[in-house]
Amino acid sequence: MAYSDFSLEKVKKNFGLTICDRIDMFSEVAEVECSALLAENLRENVTLALASNTEKSRSEMIITPILIEVRKQLKYQIGLFSGIDFNVDPERGLNGSCDFLISHSSELLLVSAPIIIIVEAKKENINAGLGQCVAEMLAAQIFNEREGNEIPAIYGTVTTGTIWKFLKLQEQIIDIDLGEYYLNDVKKIVGILANSIRN
Repeated sequence: MAYSDFSLEKVKKNFGLTICDRIDMFSEVAEVECSALLAENLRENVTLALASNTEKSRSEMIITPILIEVRKQLKYQIGLFSGIDFNVDPERGLNGSCDFLISHSSELLLVSAPIIIIVEAKKENINAGLGQCVAEMLAAQIFNEREGNEIPAIYGTVTTGTIWKFLKLQEQIIDIDLGEYYLNDVKKIVGILANSIRN
């Protein structure tokens, strides 16, 4: 078993989680003024990515520039990992690679303090990616506990690049924002990601 094998129902049952649906969970988070470079990248890339309509094109042309912008907003004090193996507890299925992982540490060679998990929605199905995202968030929580990192909450998002859904894991409770954020709200998306790291 691996992260991608988990449905939301399976991860809830296997790990005894409580799932709470939330409305406007991040409504109080302020938008962040983004750089001209991000605006230009998205203006140039989004049409091309959507025309190609592959997970790879969306990942490279939409998601990655947004995550690089978050890193820039936080003055490069975070680590950003793409496609990294994150084998935390293979016996319980918490193994495999993460599409993207943001660490609370600026260290770039090794993951040392994971705080945000980003899962690319397969076949543009956001809800189908929730189980995988929660499994990876649980792995991040276990990793931090083992390493003695005092990180009380792990955040996650499932995205198509143009649509973003956010989650939060604290202890055994998963909060899932029922709302979705769209690419024309990129300032809000960057704001939520940056705020999740600052808290």
